Amino acid sequence: MYYVNIDQINLRLAAIPEITAALREVSSKWDGSLVLGMVQERALHLAIETVTDVGSYLIDGFILRDASSYEDIVEIVHEAGAFNEESYEIFMKLVSLRKPLVQDYYAWDRTSLHEMTKQLPAIFDHFDEQVRAYLELELGPFQKVRR
Repeated sequence: MYYVNIDQINLRLAAIPEITAALREVSSKWDGSLVLGMVQERALHLAIETVTDVGSYLIDGFILRDASSYEDIVEIVHEAGAFNEESYEIFMKLVSLRKPLVQDYYAWDRTSLHEMTKQLPAIFDHFDEQVRAYLELELGPFQKVRR
């Protein structure tokens, strides 16, 4: 029997609508300003943390192989079937931004709209559904995986 921390996964998945709303607003109102640059930066960072946190809970709960990097988290969870190929490709690009956003933030270009800001919302909207479908498949329909 697996112990998957559904409560913690749900908390992270519940943040997705706000993150995608911020990314969409930044995309639609982009003017190169510092404020929108900082909003973009934080929204991308939160998206990375959401994907990797959920991935880590799935890895721990289903006792999947150990991850050695953020890219490894995405790869392991994708191989397990938690999300589709399109999401996998976008999430791999997304997690590659973690180091520039978190460690090299002083060099991040806040004057340009990043391509991920435009691409991510459409994929991220379905992340919640894909993860919940995976949980139901693995744990059965009687587990409380819905909000």
